[in-house]
Amino acid sequence: MHSAVVTGSARGIGRGIAELLVERGYAVVVTDLDGDAARRTAEEIGAAAGVAQDVRQEASHAAVLAEAERHGELRVWVNNAGVGYDGTLQSLTSEQVDALVDVNLKGVLWGMRTAFGAFGAFGGVGGDVVNVASVSGLGPVPWLSAYAATKAAVVSVSMSAHVETPKRVRVHALCPDGVDTAMVDAMQGRAKAIVHSGGRLLTVAEIARAAADLVGSRRVVRTVPAWRGGLVRGSQLLPSQTGGAFAVFEAVGRRVMRRR
Repeated sequence: MHSAVVTGSARGIGRGIAELLVERGYAVVVTDLDGDAARRTAEEIGAAAGVAQDVRQEASHAAVLAEAERHGELRVWVNNAGVGYDGTLQSLTSEQVDALVDVNLKGVLWGMRTAFGAFGAFGGVGGDVVNVASVSGLGPVPWLSAYAATKAAVVSVSMSAHVETPKRVRVHALCPDGVDTAMVDAMQGRAKAIVHSGGRLLTVAEIARAAADLVGSRRVVRTVPAWRGGLVRGSQLLPSQTGGAFAVFEAVGRRVMRRR
């Protein structure tokens, strides 16, 4: 049997991905900062194990790998763990900025390095790394500036690492629009309306399926939905002219939120 790791998967998108990989025959290791929740989720979805992990700690990834290799040769590593503090760069606390960088970016880097080593990147059987990024990493997103910066970095390192590694090692960045999760629900500022401006929030099942379908493919960056990714990418061309557009998005998002 082949094994898989999904970080931050006690709940939300990570749990959905882990559950689908179990259905597809992988011995999945569920990890989460809340170890008890990780173990409960693992038991509920039939995963191989649930373990506590703080992805900010580089050594934690080696410990998770050791657990995964107890259940089979590692073939999939999903870097899903993340935090989503919203607000302007000036309004975020220093602790929030540290957490965004340490969890959303450095946690992904440590996970990628660990997975590449397990795959035997330059002589082994290979495998897939799926990094859960965000459509916000593809262009300017006001009131999510620091969060978006970490996700842009994840997209960038995914593309670069995919070129660095041989064909048998595949790296993917999944960039979903707003998803119906506790993270989005907890948002308090203007970014919440922007996130809702796509018309509806995506479901965890939709994103889990998109993530699992990347495994084995040569696709490096996938946005869900595709039209939203194109819209945000287009805003890169004239960022100084996007203020009016985001005012419209915010108004649309507020209407969507009222309907909900």
